[in-house]
Amino acid sequence: MADSSDVSNTIAGMIASTVYPNGTSSPSISGSVVKIYPGWPVPNVLQGDINASGAHISIWALPSERKIGSELGRPYRVIDKGDPPMIATVDGLIITLSGAVSVPTNVYFLIDGTGYHYPVQSGDTLATVATAMANQIPGATSSGAVITLASGGSVVARTGGVGTAMRELRRQAKDFQITIWAPTPAMRVLIASAVDAMLSESSSISLGDGAPSLLFYTRQFDTDASENYLIYRRDLIYTVNYATTQTIAAPQIVAPVMHVTDASGNPIKTLLE
Repeated sequence: MADSSDVSNTIAGMIASTVYPNGTSSPSISGSVVKIYPGWPVPNVLQGDINASGAHISIWALPSERKIGSELGRPYRVIDKGDPPMIATVDGLIITLSGAVSVPTNVYFLIDGTGYHYPVQSGDTLATVATAMANQIPGATSSGAVITLASGGSVVARTGGVGTAMRELRRQAKDFQITIWAPTPAMRVLIASAVDAMLSESSSISLGDGAPSLLFYTRQFDTDASENYLIYRRDLIYTVNYATTQTIAAPQIVAPVMHVTDASGNPIKTLLE
């Protein structure tokens, strides 16, 4: 779930990549030390860095905010399928498990219309999973990660993990103030122009919650009221449209069941697929 702190941290990271294109161990685009952070500057720290020909870039969440309409019903959607690294391969009457064992993973075999299921446990190996599956199936044997069936005209093997589903609880558009504090007007222009161009281009951003987030330019202005202290300031105001979300675990379906009924809803037959 993303909040205003996540947005501020994301913007700070994006700006850092622009101001230090070769990494923070290399010079910034201005050749000076530029501190980039969410929050507001500490006055004496800012003044000391300005006196040393350095610069600051602060990201501040403004109080202005408005609610954006959300999708009706607030439905969940899968953002991570949770595909397990374990694979089950069928070759005639032989089922081979391969890959890596992870928890949670469900293993399911459908043999001639009968289903067999085993939830992988912590500490399991491919061999122990194969043993657990073979133990359920009449006449089956296992050797290592291989299960051999005694018979079977139709053999299906599946593995399924647990993914993640997400829904938007609400969506809001909030203003963020990106302030460049520089010791000279020229450095202010150099840094602000690069940051503004990058943010203007980055209309779609990721906050790590799987929900789309949009970044829009709103306005900008210069402030030279502190020029007696050799501080030249430019404020860039950007609006971020982002969601407050909720996530749940979403197990993959490995054993679908189909119920056949008559016109009155009376059950006729249940089919495993």
